[in-house]
Amino acid sequence: MTLQPNKKIYFLSDFHLGVPNAAASLQREKTIVRFLDEIKQDAEEVFIVGDMFDFWFEYKTVVPKGFVRILGKLAELSDSGIKLHFFVGNHDMWVRTYFQEELNMQVYFEPARFEFNGKKFLVGHGDGQGPGDHKYKFLKKIFRSPLCQWLFGIIPPSIGMGLANYFSQKSRQADKSYEEVFLGEENEWLIIYSREILQKEAIDYFIFGHRHLAIDFTLSATSRYINLGEWINFNSYAVFDGITTTLAYYKK
Repeated sequence: MTLQPNKKIYFLSDFHLGVPNAAASLQREKTIVRFLDEIKQDAEEVFIVGDMFDFWFEYKTVVPKGFVRILGKLAELSDSGIKLHFFVGNHDMWVRTYFQEELNMQVYFEPARFEFNGKKFLVGHGDGQGPGDHKYKFLKKIFRSPLCQWLFGIIPPSIGMGLANYFSQKSRQADKSYEEVFLGEENEWLIIYSREILQKEAIDYFIFGHRHLAIDFTLSATSRYINLGEWINFNSYAVFDGITTTLAYYKK
């Protein structure tokens, strides 16, 4: 795909809307909506690379309460012709068809490849990629199974959402130090994963979320790994202007 003149592609991830409380989440949601409103003039495509919500489950006829501002803004962008992409994260993995049907947003459950202006991108949330973390990879398969989703779906929403939100917050507290500290290139699983892919094919940009740490790491003379960080504290994102991809921060 070739970008139209003066158009850009934006990559964002890890909003975790819903935490730590309703008031803080609402302020963060308003900030994100303001950012999306500002970029709609030059955005050709927008990638949301996972964990838009701290927890999301689509019941057959029930949508989680709240988040009308961001969903409405995304619908507005989509209706204006901006192509939207959503990569399922580990906190909002139970996405079904709501985003496609209501927002015309393409949903991905695994990393996907794209090419813009001759530059090759590999995009994904990043959870479960690379070596190690076998316990999480096993649990991920269970949680994403149709049986697990069906079992959770028969729990009354008020109980199910309460339990899910509790364990989601506990998980993030346990991973806090890991998410905020760069572990070095030999220990960063997504850097290792990116290098493994580079041995098989040429990729200009590896774009991931999940780590809650904004990273722009040079893998080779022609390849970079970019982690998008998060919107809880730093409001970091990446933008491709047709020539290069830049890690940036949104000032409130």
